Amino acid sequence: MMNRRQLVRAGAAGAVLLARVPKVLAATYDLTIKGGRVIDPSVELDAIRDVAIAGGKIAAVEVDIAGEATNTIDAHGKIVTAGLIDIHTHAGRSKDGPALVLQDGVTGWVDAGSAGADDIEQVAAVARGAPQIGRALVNISRSGIVPDGELHDINHANVALAKGAIARNLDVVVGVKARLSNNVAGANDLEALRRAQEAAAPFNLPVMIHIGQSFSPMRAILPLLKRGDIVTHMYAPAPNGILDDQGRLLPDVAAARRRGVIFDFGNGVTGHFDWATVERATKQGFWPDTVSTDWNVTSKTTGVVDFPNVMSNSSCLVCRLNR
Repeated sequence: MMNRRQLVRAGAAGAVLLARVPKVLAATYDLTIKGGRVIDPSVELDAIRDVAIAGGKIAAVEVDIAGEATNTIDAHGKIVTAGLIDIHTHAGRSKDGPALVLQDGVTGWVDAGSAGADDIEQVAAVARGAPQIGRALVNISRSGIVPDGELHDINHANVALAKGAIARNLDVVVGVKARLSNNVAGANDLEALRRAQEAAAPFNLPVMIHIGQSFSPMRAILPLLKRGDIVTHMYAPAPNGILDDQGRLLPDVAAARRRGVIFDFGNGVTGHFDWATVERATKQGFWPDTVSTDWNVTSKTTGVVDFPNVMSNSSCLVCRLNR
């Protein structure tokens, strides 16, 4: 047992020790982000707020957080929001891709068909090694994307090989991709889509189709889509887009959405959208279900740039419609 003198000495020694590490013991939060514009659609929040983080979780969102923090970030003049999820990228083409999109705030990405059965392992390896969540769609063409179009020879759409590619990479592969533009598939577009569905079916996976200037009209393409399938580049201009020759939304397009087909913006670079199509469709109430970029490692020098820029384009659209 301690006597009174020993207890006083021990207490004094403890006080000296505590004085040497005041911030470690006094800190309430690991990180406080001060004064940013916090946007959280889940609670309809868009306001200047502080955000505090403790133990890897959001601990507080308040006008002024007074508690001590181990680290503090001054976010005045900046946007603070949840990590962005980009469902149409080509980040898996290069080991550098995931780190680059992470710098742009993308904490989850899907490589949309860069690789087919012949090279999906390369994209899968990039996804597994990414600093954030990475996933991939297998291109129904065994070659993946090629500049001259991967589906002009329909034999490249090999269902058995696509199924094998999915089965080998179930931890990463989340769907099948078919590019249906005329310069990619020509008159093979419908058969390529049928084969994509056949490959996806045993695994209950969605199919994403790239539309825009296709050989076949939308009224022939849409019946081949099921609930949960995705139409990317939804605002691609004519011919054979989502609008008729008078600029009216096709009834087949509205019906597809009602039965659960997802329509994705898919910014892209050339021929993937134009403002006239966007404005005509949105004035008829046809807005995107999702916004994605079609990003790749060269996008910094193109019209895509990054996800925040694509989101800014979407905001500009709202401004244009409200003028």
